[in-house]
Order: sequence, then structure tokens, then C-alpha cells
Amino acid sequence: MNREQLETKQIQIYFAAVIAAVAFGLLAPDALRYMQALVTPAIAVLMYAMFLQIPFLDLRQGLGNRRFMAALLLANFLLVPLLVWVATRGLVEHPAILIGALLVLLTPCIDYVVVFTHIGKGDSRLTLAATPVLLLVQLVLLPVYLALMLGERSEVSIAIAPFIEAFVLLIVLPLLLAVLTSAGARRWRAAAAWNDAWAWMPVPAMAGVLVAVIGSQIAVVLRDFDRLLPVIPVYIGFMLLAPVIGFVSARLLRLPVAEARSVTFSAATRNSLVVLPLALALPEEIRGLAAAAVITQTLVELVSELIYVRVVPALVRE
Repeated sequence: MNREQLETKQIQIYFAAVIAAVAFGLLAPDALRYMQALVTPAIAVLMYAMFLQIPFLDLRQGLGNRRFMAALLLANFLLVPLLVWVATRGLVEHPAILIGALLVLLTPCIDYVVVFTHIGKGDSRLTLAATPVLLLVQLVLLPVYLALMLGERSEVSIAIAPFIEAFVLLIVLPLLLAVLTSAGARRWRAAAAWNDAWAWMPVPAMAGVLVAVIGSQIAVVLRDFDRLLPVIPVYIGFMLLAPVIGFVSARLLRLPVAEARSVTFSAATRNSLVVLPLALALPEEIRGLAAAAVITQTLVELVSELIYVRVVPALVRE
């Protein structure tokens, strides 16, 4: 099998990974803590593999693309929060679930959205260039949105340390390693061969992330599934409407096709793996269910992304 065939079969590979993860997570509960420890390294490997495929000299140009940045900010920090506020009004009687849902739905993804954008034929270079901006803006606005949407429950404290830690481990370090590797490939044959070998890795690495995340968390979700039922329609509604918001924002700013796809993926992809530590840092009486709500969104999103990578390129076109 060559690289083109591997990428063509990636959807089948990902669905197989999801099925294997569910089976492993349910049949080998003693191994769950080890799988959970693999989540961050698995994402870091995936990001490194993805970064190796990106020409970094174009990133500065991406930050100067004002229309793209405007569409990205419009979708993620104005239109999506309005959608989230409307969608979560039915959860006000379930405070733990409400907090978990708000944490995850109000924060745009800064890590594997780059991978899905690349797979979905968007402009992954622009998406990568925008990640520091997305991180900083969500750090500032998340407490504001939580205060507005939680109302009397807004006294719950939110720490920013997990955001910074995730950004360093999942973006900065893999990015620096990829830049150094790419620079070395111009001078040394061994480094060039290393780069060529890693060109095969994005698809297997994504499958590894699916196995680690779903396998480590599926038992938790099933344990609290009856209590999580109210939030599932919210996540499904978000899955259907958020890409539309991204697409509309891109069209309002008259973005070209690849950039429009990037905004569509960004609007639909949330920061679930980064905000999970935030949920676990909540007061004891709500942390368990809030974390389970975040994990449930992760599972829904991973399945939806497998659909997006086929549907978005077909629908967002000239």
C-alpha cells in the first residue's frame, strides 16, 4: 500500500480504530489508566507528523490574512457562543452537565483541528498560524462567557494553567521539533529520509489518538450515560449547525474555498482534550459529571469529524 492508498482508506481505518477502542476500553478496564496516560503523547506525535508536512515559511503570511482571521474570530467568538447559549438553555436544571458542555463548546480547538483541516482539504497552514490567536482569545473570553451563561453559578473558578500546558505540549514542542527536523533535512540525507518516513504517519497517528482517547474514556461515559442523556441532543445539534456557522462566516468575508473549509472545521471542532483538565479541577460535587460531559462531546466530535472530512470538501467548493 502506498501513501495515496493509505489516505484514501483513512475513513475506514478511523472507524476501525473507534470500534477497537470501544472494545478494548470495555474488555480491559485494568488498562484504562495506561491508555489515559497515552492521550497527550499520542496527540503530540500526531501534531509532529502533521507539522512535518507544512511549509513553515508561509505561516507569517497566514497571520497577515485579515479576512481569514476576521472570519475565524466571527465564527468562534460571536456566532458559535450565540449557538451554544441557545442550545444549552435546556441544561439549566443540570448544572454539572451545563458547566461541562459550556467549557467544551465555547473553546475552539487548537491542536488536532489542524490535522482534520488538512485531511478535509482546507488550508492547514492558516489554521496552524491562527492557533496562538485562538488560544489567547479563548483564555480571555471563556470566563466572561461562563459568567454570562451560568448566571448564579458563575462563581466556579477556572484555571488557565491547563490551557498553557496543553499549548506547550501539543503545539509548541512538536512544532519546534518539526521545524528543526525540516531544517536538518536540507543538510543531511538521514534527516531527509526521516522526513520521508514520517510522511506516512498522519493517518496511523490519528488512529492511535482515537484508540487512546476513546479507549480510556468509554467506560466512564457508559457508567454515567443515563445522567448524560440531556446533553447528547445538544452535541448533535452543535455538530450539525456549527459547520454551517463557519461556512456562513467564510462566505460573509468572501474567502476562497480552502480558507472557507478551514473556518468551517474550526467552528465545528472544540478544545475537548484541553478543557478536560479544567473540568477535573472543578469542585468535587460537580467535577465527575462535568468531566463525563466533556468526554461525551469528544466521542461525538471524533465521529462527526470522520463525516466532516468527506462532506466539507464536497459541499464547500467553487
